[in-house]
Amino acid sequence: MTIPMQSTPGSSGYLDLYPDRKVSFFKNPYILGLASVAGIGGLLFGYDTGVISGALLYIKQDFEDVRNSSFLQETIVSMAIAGAIFGAAAGGWINDVFGRKKATLLADVIFTVGAILMAAAPNSYVLIVGRLIIGLGVGIASVTAPVYIAESSPSEIRGSLVSTNVLMITGGQFISYLVNICFTQVPGTWRWMLGVSGVPAVVQFILMLFLPESPRWLFIKNRKNEAVDVISKIYDLSRLEDEIDFLTAESEQERQRRNNIRMMDVFKSKEIFLAFLVGGGLLAFQQFAGINTVMYYSPTIVQMAGFQANELALLLSLIVAGMNAAGTVLGIYLIDHAGRKKLALSSLGGVIVSLIILSFTFYKQASSSSSSASNVYGWFAVLGLALYIGFFAPGMGPVPWTVNSEIYPEEYRGILGGMSATVCWVSNLIVSESFLSIADAIGVGPTFLILAGIAVVAFLFVLFYVPETKGLTFDEVEVIWKERAWGKNPNTESLLERASQS
Repeated sequence: MTIPMQSTPGSSGYLDLYPDRKVSFFKNPYILGLASVAGIGGLLFGYDTGVISGALLYIKQDFEDVRNSSFLQETIVSMAIAGAIFGAAAGGWINDVFGRKKATLLADVIFTVGAILMAAAPNSYVLIVGRLIIGLGVGIASVTAPVYIAESSPSEIRGSLVSTNVLMITGGQFISYLVNICFTQVPGTWRWMLGVSGVPAVVQFILMLFLPESPRWLFIKNRKNEAVDVISKIYDLSRLEDEIDFLTAESEQERQRRNNIRMMDVFKSKEIFLAFLVGGGLLAFQQFAGINTVMYYSPTIVQMAGFQANELALLLSLIVAGMNAAGTVLGIYLIDHAGRKKLALSSLGGVIVSLIILSFTFYKQASSSSSSASNVYGWFAVLGLALYIGFFAPGMGPVPWTVNSEIYPEEYRGILGGMSATVCWVSNLIVSESFLSIADAIGVGPTFLILAGIAVVAFLFVLFYVPETKGLTFDEVEVIWKERAWGKNPNTESLLERASQS
């Protein structure tokens, strides 16, 4: 049974025909609850990203070997990312086999163990092992949360709901800086900073026990009664029957296709590979444009700008993190109104300008012999960081994760989600492991100029390769890749025009 694309529940044609069945962002508290609890996985990701930047200032005071080695400092930061690479790679398989809910619970357990180990670390090497373990949990969560939210969301608000996961990431970063400031005068400073990171994992574990599995995964596993129970809480009665009929028909086709899935199919199937190229490329450029360099090392960058006191560096970084969270709130609104592509392009344009300002400021600050001029350039560096976050957060923060949650066929969503997240974490590892070393070798100014050049390439990538997916159902998005792989047809042409005009 094949359902015509125009009558697919949630499609633009369907919602034009039945406008009263459209779901708004705040219409259903149940959907917001699912997204918020699943998004705690993003909070874990964000808290870990932010907390290590402040904790590192105090770890260097306790461990002499860390204080004397930029390599050890980078390793403490990046070992969590190394763990996330393996967690993300395994997370796709775990999601497909055991489901999104069990994958989330597993990530919470791993994260809690890692947090306890870090807080009790007697030396830098045990701390590094704790960072590796916590990274495994973060990696699994980074795959699971966007997929769980996307599969539980009506297509017309899917972008906004998936973006709540990114809001949780940026919110977690803000909370981490706040925690860092609160513990600056407490004995065992950095141990408290890192140990507190286990609290959100415990909270999510408890809440997830009371939440359902993703309805699409339940349909695929032929657990229709459970799936119907979930979606009956998402859609009104007028739309519910259409959604059940559609998902029943689709799940049967997907079960048949799933039996023949192999990893190498990703590289053999042209349309699937194109989807992976765009999804993985977006996440890679998100990292290489420097966002986690700014978040990991913002206190250090502020000190490089001339503000030497740890407390002042943390306070200024808190302001940067607050802007990041506020910008993401704006992105949640814009992503389903302006669209994914326009939002990413405008974001990257501002990022390029901001990175050039940062590069110029650090160059002038390094060559200045006057202390008063140095202070002026220091404030310009902080302004540059704030502008960077202000442009990055609404666009290149949520867009790559949102696009990745919606561009893959159901039967490949776990595998490709894991592969794309792995690309993200590998890129993250390269940037975080190399930033301080490159800055030491060629200077901070030229390092930011390199990031600006990468952002220009990212702008061109989005302009020429990323399709607009705003308001499209999962099945309509599949049609885009088939059209790109094998040529246009009249139905696809009208679909793409609707996506760009809506």
